[in-house]
Amino acid sequence: MPFDLDGNLALHAAALKLRAQRTELIANNLANADTPGFRARDIDFRSALAAVQGGSDGGVRLETTSARHMGAADATAGAAPGGLRYRVPLAPSLDGNTVDVQLEQAAFAENAVRYQATLTFLNQRFRGLLTAITGQ
Repeated sequence: MPFDLDGNLALHAAALKLRAQRTELIANNLANADTPGFRARDIDFRSALAAVQGGSDGGVRLETTSARHMGAADATAGAAPGGLRYRVPLAPSLDGNTVDVQLEQAAFAENAVRYQATLTFLNQRFRGLLTAITGQ
């Protein structure tokens, strides 16, 4: 009976890749904190992971039949190419920069912890597989 290694670990490998992309985006936001007109970007992790898996993110979708319906414009608000979204600033600066350094640092720290947790989980899965293979 063959074992599908990719099928068992694909979700976590995709999550690790998305976490790495998010780390780069947040670092880019922090690096451009003083750049006039720079707009902070981020990844909606849940919907990006659902897109990688080919499913929905489990959220409720608003179905509209006309562009004049309430909320129809909100469905695409903040969207950017490549699945990125622009952050909505709490207090935008006068020069148009939307980076909030404290929020970005908190997001970076949270993402780093989640990245490490995913690595730890993958490591445990590999150890379990190695134990099953060697019989020890």
